[in-house]
Amino acid sequence: MPGVNLTLEAVTAANWRSCAALTVHPDQREFVNAVTYYLCLCNYGDTWQPLAAVRDGEVVGFCMWGIDDDRSRWIGGVVVDAARQRTGIGRAMIGTLVERLAADPDCPNVALSYSPDNKAARALYASLGFVETGEMEDDEVVARWTRS
Repeated sequence: MPGVNLTLEAVTAANWRSCAALTVHPDQREFVNAVTYYLCLCNYGDTWQPLAAVRDGEVVGFCMWGIDDDRSRWIGGVVVDAARQRTGIGRAMIGTLVERLAADPDCPNVALSYSPDNKAARALYASLGFVETGEMEDDEVVARWTRS
């Protein structure tokens, strides 16, 4: 993404603690879990793959991705450290991950879900081309990005 030099790297023994230390603003805690919870989902489940968002050698965010039964790629557990929000990191992280996932010719679309009350997430994802489908995942709205 222009303006933000960011890479997505595998979570490893060398960087998991930096991922686990990421925090969000108190008013966002109702929308995301602690990164430690997401790391457990990745480690003990069979769906999610964790990624650290790294800028200038420092972990500034976290996300995870998985493949659904219909081959769609899902993005989950999106966290940008509170001290670094509103600097383009979330946009760069999601944009970079969508490009990576959509590069697989077997990927029909990229999906994610969010609380209907999370106005910031809804606006960000819509600006990146995600379209709400009317589907719900538990109590969250599903939006999908599809190649044009």
